[in-house]
Amino acid sequence: MARKRAHISTWPEASATTVATPHCGLCEREVQATSRHHLVPREEGGRYGPTVDLCQPCHSSVHRFLSNRDLARRYPSVESLRQADELQTYLHWIRKQRVERISNRRGRR
Repeated sequence: MARKRAHISTWPEASATTVATPHCGLCEREVQATSRHHLVPREEGGRYGPTVDLCQPCHSSVHRFLSNRDLARRYPSVESLRQADELQTYLHWIRKQRVERISNRRGRR
């Protein structure tokens, strides 16, 4: 009778693998998902420029409060975007919110 061999896996254990939780580049919270934001909008020549990952509420708010022209000329970096006067009230509010309480309303109809 043949002996059974113990199976030795070379794959890491499921608990040992860590999935990086996305962080928003603007509000700096741990979030469920992010979307890519061009720091200089594509319409203003930033197609191949730097990008930052933002949560959906931050991404929507940036485009709600700032025009593409303002983004290109006054806020071409994450640091300058965080200092934008137009976003200070929003950033103060969003940093206190739990991720589960904010939903993307664009997908609902």
